[in-house]
Amino acid sequence: MLDKIAMPNRLPSINLLKNKQGDFFNQFINWVLTIGRLVVIIIELIALSAFLYRFSLDRQLIDLRSQIKQKQTILSSQKENESKYRDLQDRLYLASNFSALTMERITTLKDILSLTPQGMKLSTISLTKENFSITTDVQNMSSIRFYVNSLKKYPTLDTLSLDSIEKKALSNLTVVNISGTFKKSKYEDVK
Repeated sequence: MLDKIAMPNRLPSINLLKNKQGDFFNQFINWVLTIGRLVVIIIELIALSAFLYRFSLDRQLIDLRSQIKQKQTILSSQKENESKYRDLQDRLYLASNFSALTMERITTLKDILSLTPQGMKLSTISLTKENFSITTDVQNMSSIRFYVNSLKKYPTLDTLSLDSIEKKALSNLTVVNISGTFKKSKYEDVK
């Protein structure tokens, strides 16, 4: 008799949910358990990689700060040498310009003396950085005219003036004061 009673192969299932809601809920649960888990893992990997990248940036920042401190130490130790070097460079520049300006003025003085005609005697010569002054005794006024015209043509002189002409009563000499200014030299742009 037991043989004749057939047992069903499947057990009956009880479903209390309606089919439409059950399908959506089952799909949502399946999605959360598969795709949702994958999204959470990817987000955690991104957060973990950002966290590790932040550590590498912090390490680089610490290394850069230590390098800056080392270089600051080197620079501060060389600061005194640098200031000595710059001071020496400034002094050398001043000396070379002063020497060149002096040589230029000596050449000018030699040229002024060489332009002096015969019959004319230079009593005093005053030469400064910007101007000059000459006092001369002359017997003939044509000599002074020649001398002044020669000085006007001289390239480094900027202005020229006859300050005074005075006839000496007891002698046949005339005292003439000549003054002028030099053109600005390229060596005068000294620091």
